[in-house]
Amino acid sequence: MNQRPSLFSKWEKEIKAFFRHPIGIIGLAGVTAVLLIAVCAPLIAAPVGGYGIFEERLKAPSPVRLFGTDDMGRDLFSQVVWGTRASIKVAILSVLTATVIGVPIGLFSGYFHGVADTIGMGLIEIFLTIPMLPLIIIVTAVSNTTSINTVAVIIGIFSWPSIARITRASTLQVSSMQYIEAARCLGIRTGPIIFKHILVNASTP
Repeated sequence: MNQRPSLFSKWEKEIKAFFRHPIGIIGLAGVTAVLLIAVCAPLIAAPVGGYGIFEERLKAPSPVRLFGTDDMGRDLFSQVVWGTRASIKVAILSVLTATVIGVPIGLFSGYFHGVADTIGMGLIEIFLTIPMLPLIIIVTAVSNTTSINTVAVIIGIFSWPSIARITRASTLQVSSMQYIEAARCLGIRTGPIIFKHILVNASTP
């Protein structure tokens, strides 16, 4: 009777190598702690706003107010806990936005060379010369929005060049492999070559 392969059998070697590194374990523990704080925010913090009490403004840290209070009497610990949710949301949305934009540009730029590479690298260089933080502030002010989602998308729009450059470099390396040349000789279409062979094997970086 054939034994059913483990769900993590493919990544078993990588997982074992990861857990042999103390720094990796410490990093995983830190990320897990932050995620738990974000998920359990309603249980460990005051409601959003932190119970602003004017009489308790600028209080020093104490067992009741772990981080003290601000100039409006709000509990700083509660604000940090609730801010964890916003930070994680911005991080995820901005990276997803940058990936959706940067990966296709890097793929096509690295695979087709010529005009596609010139246009792709030109766009990357243009966006790299733009100061991101002042532009984000200007765009946010002009759009007259305070939505976290909008801010995250704006950050992602101006953060994609780094992902595009990494993707392009990986694509250039993978596209020169013999199995890619063999796929072209077998008549496999460009789309499957790019997304099924090059993207999968260039996704590690």
